[in-house]
Amino acid sequence: MLVRVEVDARGVAVMTLARAEKHNAMSADLIADLDHAAKGLAGDDDVRVVVLAADGPTFCAGGDLGWMRDQMAADAATRRAAAEALAGMLGRLNALPKPLIGRVQGNAFGGGVGLACVCDVAVAVDSARFGLTETALGLIPATIGPYVVARMGEAKARRVFMSSRRFDAPEAQELGIIARAVPADRLDAAVEAEVAPYLACAPGAVAAAKALAQRLGGGISPEAVAHSIDALIAQWEGDEAAEGIAAFFDKRKPRWTV
Repeated sequence: MLVRVEVDARGVAVMTLARAEKHNAMSADLIADLDHAAKGLAGDDDVRVVVLAADGPTFCAGGDLGWMRDQMAADAATRRAAAEALAGMLGRLNALPKPLIGRVQGNAFGGGVGLACVCDVAVAVDSARFGLTETALGLIPATIGPYVVARMGEAKARRVFMSSRRFDAPEAQELGIIARAVPADRLDAAVEAEVAPYLACAPGAVAAAKALAQRLGGGISPEAVAHSIDALIAQWEGDEAAEGIAAFFDKRKPRWTV
């Protein structure tokens, strides 16, 4: 399993990405394991709060490029199934009927930013770097897009959504991706400060309040999710993605780099 789940006596579950050797990049197996873990936690009445964490120095480096290359070479049905699995996992985390607290202990790029944005609140180390780095590879932040734009708002999202620019934790906080940036030795205390208040709240009321907040905020429509899936598949099928991923594996610059 690439996702480890541990629940303490208080009902606080820590869901940990455990693919440190690959910088917790999203592969088919990691996506499936995250979806499975989220489904189990959603239905566990003993779980009050969920913390999304990661092993190793990187929170999540985004999509596994080997996995993406496989999708580009696959048939249409396989590509769609992979895109739907990714979108479904993000949607399940976003709709988790428990508070979801992100513990961002290192860099978050691409899908890693998406994971932070489906959390109700994320806290990061102040040394972390962030970026929606897809366009440098001929890709786009597609299935994470609805959650990223919902978190930042369109105006702020457009500052970083298309440029692949990397930015620091204070800017990530200003953009709304994270709530706080703290020194590494204070990260666990900062996460605990987000967790503890929920343990004095009625779990059903917390779930209902979260659902209400999402509804009042406009939510993520099925149409937006479906469009993001179609956009991802279209980009996988294009020449730019093929060039960008080939350049990565060939250890060269893609043709558009000046």
